[in-house]
Amino acid sequence: MAEIVIRNLRKEFGDFTAVQSSSFKIEDGEFFMLLGPSGCGKTTTLRMIAGLELPTSGEIYIDGEEVGQRPARKRDIAFVFQMFALYPHMNVRRNISYPLVSQGMPKQQVAEKVDEVSRILGIGDILDRPVSGLSGGDRQRVALGRAIVRDPKAFMMDEPLGALDAEFREHMAEELRALHDRMNATTVYVTHDQLEAMQMGDKIVVMNHGVIEQFGTPRDIYDKPATMFVADFIGSPSMNFLRFHGQVHAGSNTVVVHHEELEVPRLQEPFEGDLVYGIRPEHISLSDGGTYRGEVIASEYLGTTQIVTLNTGNGELKARIPSDQPVRAGENVGLEFHGAAVTLFDNQTGRALRSELNEGVLSHV
Repeated sequence: MAEIVIRNLRKEFGDFTAVQSSSFKIEDGEFFMLLGPSGCGKTTTLRMIAGLELPTSGEIYIDGEEVGQRPARKRDIAFVFQMFALYPHMNVRRNISYPLVSQGMPKQQVAEKVDEVSRILGIGDILDRPVSGLSGGDRQRVALGRAIVRDPKAFMMDEPLGALDAEFREHMAEELRALHDRMNATTVYVTHDQLEAMQMGDKIVVMNHGVIEQFGTPRDIYDKPATMFVADFIGSPSMNFLRFHGQVHAGSNTVVVHHEELEVPRLQEPFEGDLVYGIRPEHISLSDGGTYRGEVIASEYLGTTQIVTLNTGNGELKARIPSDQPVRAGENVGLEFHGAAVTLFDNQTGRALRSELNEGVLSHV
């Protein structure tokens, strides 16, 4: 397997810039996620790493070699597509063995490799079945088998679970991560599903409009969002935003939001202007005595928790609270914010202000 380094990668299609000066490093053996909404540039980035698209500018290093202008066949990369891309006229065995046969590998060695891969994927009992009659999950395993059998330097996966139904997609995500761990493979995986990225990834790049918004571990991405876009895109429900105009001082751990003093992590630099107070639903508690108050609009029961929607007079908030805590529509309740988990943003740029919470996170971008 291999380390992959991306430096100032850019891709233009005529007047449209799909990827803008992206830089990041994928460690050897890492499960790396490219995450973002449709059209953000994540698939284009993956295709450039794989050699299916050549970059307009920038460098791509795989295992220490610069490969940015090399065709895909000279990069030793295996690609797994969303729609499987299997040969319908071949059975499972011939689909998996095809890359090896096309390379002229001896028949006995091909048979041994196919048997090894089928054991890893648990598909030994369907090797002689036509792929046209297989379930979506089995087709995905065959597509993975065809990629694995080559022993490539890295695997590129473009939303490989996107065609599966929700329940089976979650099961296959667990299987895919377990397979990755057994093989210690370098894997680059594109998805628009934040839960999939958080569940499977060692590191995540969040992209938007061709730009990297943040690069870090799933925990950093969730707990320490570098921008309002990341804070809004990650999490269900997403982070709450309270907009206000104010002044904060270096070393201060409070701000005044709509005439109420609220706690924040200690800020490293002073700031005055239009701010956004960001707080996730699970970091809001309902109480009788809170001075910042809201009116309950609705409650959504989710088993162990409930999502309560509140009107504060300065916008709606959502709070995730225990399901056994009684609330009723129209009730006026106090809100307590867990200050240590708050992120303050510059409303003009959308970027997080440096604090004890997000120290070091912005340096990744």
